[in-house]
Amino acid sequence: MTGRLDLMFPSGDTQCRAWLYLPEGSGARPALVMAHGLGGIREMRLDAYAGRFAAAGYACLVFDYRHFGASGGRPRQLLNIRRQLQDWKAAVACARSRPEVDPRRVVLWGTSFGGGHVLATAARDPAVAAVIAQGPFTDGVASALAMRPDSSVKVMARAVRDVAGARLGRPPVMVATAGPPGSAALMTAADAEPGYLALVPAQAPFANQVAARAALDIIRYRPGRQTAKIACPVLFCVCEHDSVAPARPALRHARRAPRGEVRLYPDGHFDIYVAEPFERVVKDQLAFLARHVPAGTSPATR
Repeated sequence: MTGRLDLMFPSGDTQCRAWLYLPEGSGARPALVMAHGLGGIREMRLDAYAGRFAAAGYACLVFDYRHFGASGGRPRQLLNIRRQLQDWKAAVACARSRPEVDPRRVVLWGTSFGGGHVLATAARDPAVAAVIAQGPFTDGVASALAMRPDSSVKVMARAVRDVAGARLGRPPVMVATAGPPGSAALMTAADAEPGYLALVPAQAPFANQVAARAALDIIRYRPGRQTAKIACPVLFCVCEHDSVAPARPALRHARRAPRGEVRLYPDGHFDIYVAEPFERVVKDQLAFLARHVPAGTSPATR
């Protein structure tokens, strides 16, 4: 059996909360640092992935971004790309500092919006051992074009109000993270609201909303452009029918990664977290890890 510890690490002016999954045995192990996508929290199936990796011999540090889930940060539900990338840097530093982890074998695992963050983080950190980007958000313009125009207009109107209100010290103007087609939400494809909310367990510290100002940053965020700078092996797990992070730009950016590998799945963006699609992708991710960052102990260098 594997164990799971609750821990905190500093990021910015507050603390991020994390789970540290530890495999059986002793010694310094390779570790995956893991976080979710747009407005997501640890409880939205990341525990299922981490459990599989830990059973295969990997430590896993699974964290919530500031302003979300169990982590600190005010106002709540503030999606700030710069701060989230700082959280990734802090989480990696935390993992490398742990005596149970081999600091030379730290892998980044991100899904959806987090799949873009791991690409941006690895491009800046040459010591990363490998990257797994699942259903990765690679191009804000492409994702914006995948939205219905009526939803885009509604979201942008709220975003402008939110930015103006923030300058006056007002509480955030919110938009739904996932909503029905045509609504004021960041994700409005037909499968978005049911697929996203199905991942949320009862009693989780979750709210289906974010500060609307995020929309103005998301459209400008293009982490896929940094793939050519990533020296380590990268596994791109791409869903062919992805309504949120379109497959075409993801595949285009994957081809620019010097050591990129691609696995294509005949699924939608939210299918890959559960049932048979989940089993397929975890099997491929474990095979990738076994090739590039094999499990097992090694003396940690401190």
